[in-house]
Amino acid sequence: MRPDTPAENVDHTAEAARLERTAGLYPEDAETLLLRAAAHLELSGDRPAATTLYDRLLASAAGLDNPALVRALKASNLWEYGHEAEARAIIEGVRTTAPRDPAPWVIVAEALESHDELEAAEQTFTEAARLLLPDSANPAPATHPVLYGRHRVRRMLGLPHDDWDTLADTLHTAPVSLDELHDPKRVWSLGSDNPAELEAEISRLRAELGAYREALSRPFPVAVLHWPAPELTELVSAYPALSTEYPSHSEHLATIESALRELAASGTPNLGIVTGTVPSYEAFAASEATPPTDTTLLPQYATTLASRGRATAWPPERGAECWCGAGQAYAQCHGA
Repeated sequence: MRPDTPAENVDHTAEAARLERTAGLYPEDAETLLLRAAAHLELSGDRPAATTLYDRLLASAAGLDNPALVRALKASNLWEYGHEAEARAIIEGVRTTAPRDPAPWVIVAEALESHDELEAAEQTFTEAARLLLPDSANPAPATHPVLYGRHRVRRMLGLPHDDWDTLADTLHTAPVSLDELHDPKRVWSLGSDNPAELEAEISRLRAELGAYREALSRPFPVAVLHWPAPELTELVSAYPALSTEYPSHSEHLATIESALRELAASGTPNLGIVTGTVPSYEAFAASEATPPTDTTLLPQYATTLASRGRATAWPPERGAECWCGAGQAYAQCHGA
């Protein structure tokens, strides 16, 4: 949930204010937008204001998609400006509720790790692995940070490799191995008084982070609009003029896959899919003072959803479910 723009290019306070205003315009995306605003406030140094945003989300009467994530981020933030006891209590609460989403586990474990609570961090990562990776030889991409974080902490503790560490090594595809990346000597060298050692380690880190930084600076994906079957039925029923654009749901799905493959073949990078809903589309049409039957509005709507962080990368990760929502693996569905 951290901002994906290099710090030197952003006025974090202004960006947080912009995201808060956007959240007011798009309440259905308020959770995502306010979390990004809170992250910018943390980077600006205004951690109390970030905590206020986390509390605002947790007090929301509308409910949250991922309350465990909000609590984890709040705990991490609180600890950074002196509220250790409260942060520990929240972290223990997150562990007790055992969320099925990997992100809260990673955040609380890394909070413990950053404050030299390595044993507690290792236990937290291991709890997450037991819960989210039972006998999994091909874990979902979202769980990879659990394995990588666990590998890092165990390396710092000098613990021997186990099956999950071996799995983390297998999943890690960067040129630098996890064992080298997580070598405690590399961490210690960053605190060295020897300028040569420090400069050498900084150069290595810059080289390793280059690809990551490039990925973070990528533009929003080129997004194609996807209507689930119930939404498309409602859309065409409400606006029959759009039936020419969408003759049937099966044709709609085939058109999406075909369009994305053509874009990929032409060399277009960062492709994605956004899922539309009729109420959201109608609200967007109203904001643009354009009738929903105007087909030129559809790509604009898709671009707007992508700019609000609603795009899912295409093609799906290996072994992941198809983007169409049928419940089958992509390779056996539209990826066949």
